[in-house]
Amino acid sequence: MNTLPFPLAEEPDAPTLERGRKLFAGQTEFLKGVVAMSGLPPADRLEVCFAGRSNVGKSSLINALTGHKALARASNTPGRTQEINYFTLADSHYLVDLPGYGFAKAPIPVVEKWQRLLKSYLAGRPTLRRAFVLIDTRHGVKTVDNEIMSLLDSSAVPFQVVLTKSDKVKDSEREAVLDQVRSNLQSHAAAFPELLVTSSEKGDGIPTLRSLIATLV
Repeated sequence: MNTLPFPLAEEPDAPTLERGRKLFAGQTEFLKGVVAMSGLPPADRLEVCFAGRSNVGKSSLINALTGHKALARASNTPGRTQEINYFTLADSHYLVDLPGYGFAKAPIPVVEKWQRLLKSYLAGRPTLRRAFVLIDTRHGVKTVDNEIMSLLDSSAVPFQVVLTKSDKVKDSEREAVLDQVRSNLQSHAAAFPELLVTSSEKGDGIPTLRSLIATLV
């Protein structure tokens, strides 16, 4: 069992921050939406993926990271995105936006189809270096979050929790949420032992996350 304390990630040193800034200052473009494993682009570069409940703020986080306000489209309709969206980052990385899970307003067969796609992707993508599991700071870990983290455990995909919308929570309330997240992570073998706290609106934690992605090998 994982008994690591899951501290907050420290801000990187200046050279590492600059490395992250330079990577994300490069060209970022939407490549394609994938609805079947046969549609995945060539596994010819490092990739990271972003997973989270519907409306957790995935699109906003990707837009904040890349500095493009509308690169990833946000939707107020939970479960609207049912495909794996690929973005090219410079000429060295893929950013992958996974379908939002939980509360999907779609027919059961459709939901089951993209769940199978998600499982196949996580288990079979050799260039996937890390999954970032987004958790809303206002709500903490929910049952569906534990389900996706268990899937990452079984797929042997290292994942790191990124708390979103931290600006919506008072400091006094945030500590209780962090304790709840840490408690839930204890049983997940694939969990990376550091937490990231972000606010896409305020920019908090964004340079740290950029640097983290830039230093993955």
